[in-house]
Amino acid sequence: MTDDALDAVLDRVSERVTPDADERERLRAVATELTARAEAAIEELPVDGDVTQVGSSARSTWLAGDRDIDLFVRFPTEIDREELERCGLDVGHAVLPDGHEEYAEHPYVKGEYEGFDVDLVPCYAVDSATEIRSAVDRTPFHDAFLQARYTPELAEAARLLKRFMKGVGVYGSDLRTEGFSGYLVELLVLEYGGFRPLVEAAAEWHPPVRFDLRGDGGRPGTADPDGDGGTAEVPPDVAEAAEFDDPLVVIDPTDPDRNVAAVLSAANLARFQHYCRELLDDPRESLFFPEPTESIDPDSVREHLDRRGSHVVAVVFDTPDVVEDQLYPQLRRSLGGVADELDRRGFDTLRATTFANGVGESASGTSVLFVETGVGELPAVERHEGPPVHVGEHAGSFYDAYADDESTYGPFVDGDRYVVEREREHRTPEALLRSDTLFDVALGTHVETALGESYEVLVGDETATLAEEFGEALRAYFEPAV
Repeated sequence: MTDDALDAVLDRVSERVTPDADERERLRAVATELTARAEAAIEELPVDGDVTQVGSSARSTWLAGDRDIDLFVRFPTEIDREELERCGLDVGHAVLPDGHEEYAEHPYVKGEYEGFDVDLVPCYAVDSATEIRSAVDRTPFHDAFLQARYTPELAEAARLLKRFMKGVGVYGSDLRTEGFSGYLVELLVLEYGGFRPLVEAAAEWHPPVRFDLRGDGGRPGTADPDGDGGTAEVPPDVAEAAEFDDPLVVIDPTDPDRNVAAVLSAANLARFQHYCRELLDDPRESLFFPEPTESIDPDSVREHLDRRGSHVVAVVFDTPDVVEDQLYPQLRRSLGGVADELDRRGFDTLRATTFANGVGESASGTSVLFVETGVGELPAVERHEGPPVHVGEHAGSFYDAYADDESTYGPFVDGDRYVVEREREHRTPEALLRSDTLFDVALGTHVETALGESYEVLVGDETATLAEEFGEALRAYFEPAV
């Protein structure tokens, strides 16, 4: 790879992702109008407040075509949470009459205005991010920290990194994606001073990797230069940060007790490193703008199943009525509980995944726990070992428990132990999943409730019907790539 080849790709991508003058002016005008409307609504409240624009649109780091405006309404800390929510929603609905309420830590109003997606979020006007009373209270501090340090060149690098991460599937701090947040992207760009030096360094990271931008003005070089997880030097007058055991640690410069990269999964960090090497080895725009994934059809699913010769089961149920950031952790917990139980019973889980639709919508969608095992059927009996014969009373209790049980083989002695061969409770994965044993595994709270109402277990070729709703997810499963 030559520097010229990568530079040429980055120049072309930058041209595609940089908003033009008309787009910038349009966003500025709409944000100004919305801010004025919010300030007018605040005048009608019994409490004071102010409005600030935050996020990528405030820092000129948004991607061309993205039409998001985030406005935060800050209220005095003297009011309680209930009044904060009430006043915040009053302002939100005044600014966005056709908007709807969504809920993060507390409710806020989301809507569309002049073609822009607008979030109007109430928060407390705390003095520092270490004094937050609500998770969103720190966001204005994030914005102020970056605005004081960002240049047009860094903004260009941030846009390149966001587009690259979107292209390779690791952008987004929601709990479905478990990727890089926009704030994390911009801190990393600030740390390294540009897109290329970050990508070159990331390709060689050896997690855990730790960064601390506090007290240095965002000057590159505070990262562990050897990539061995060592802590960067921080001036002695800067407060000590908390310890974290995440694969990537980026201390929040506004709150040293927070790791900005806490949501990032180890898999997505590894995926990012892989594609950094890909970009350096073979620069190409398709890493930034990949072709969309095509859905797989049921016949192709059946072909994969025949080829693999494995045993597939899917637990299918109505998607619980919770927001995405609540649902996906519960789906993963439930999937892990099912896979662990199948392993414990001897069915040898090869791989498993979960997917859902209709999340947060008024009409219920479908959720799936999809598990592939190496064993489809076990013998009717299973071996159950007791204690060594010489362990007196304990061994005698085991012997007596089975001595008159005609359904077992034994007790007999194998080596120095009593052993019985008893009837296996569940011979197939589907038998286990259709039984009450499913509710003995670790399930997410809302998932367990949904399963208690109704669920279906699909087996083998029956799972191919899921391609009608989840064709893209099933293609990603049966045709895996980094």
